Amino acid sequence: MLSPHEFATLMLIRHAPDQLDTTRAEIDALLERQLIMLEHRAHGHRRVHLTPRGRALLDVFGSGSHGGTRVRARERSHDAGYAQAASPPVVAAADTMRDAQPQT
Repeated sequence: MLSPHEFATLMLIRHAPDQLDTTRAEIDALLERQLIMLEHRAHGHRRVHLTPRGRALLDVFGSGSHGGTRVRARERSHDAGYAQAASPPVVAAADTMRDAQPQT
């Protein structure tokens, strides 16, 4: 499970990756869980990117760049006459977190 600091760092990586201090302790935990990756640049600089798994985790919690997407999708599905609702966010988050556990 992610700590609040790790989750906040993940959000910062999505919204302001160039403002992130790449020596933060949370970076190692996020790398270990394969939620982020590092790009090594010239002069020893590093830039952090979200992996698809990291993006999926943020999307589940609605902290992505497309806020409200799930609500609109649910409304479209309801308007189209589908009886089955979308998966609850908590279930999707649990699945994403289970998949985000470090590989041993």
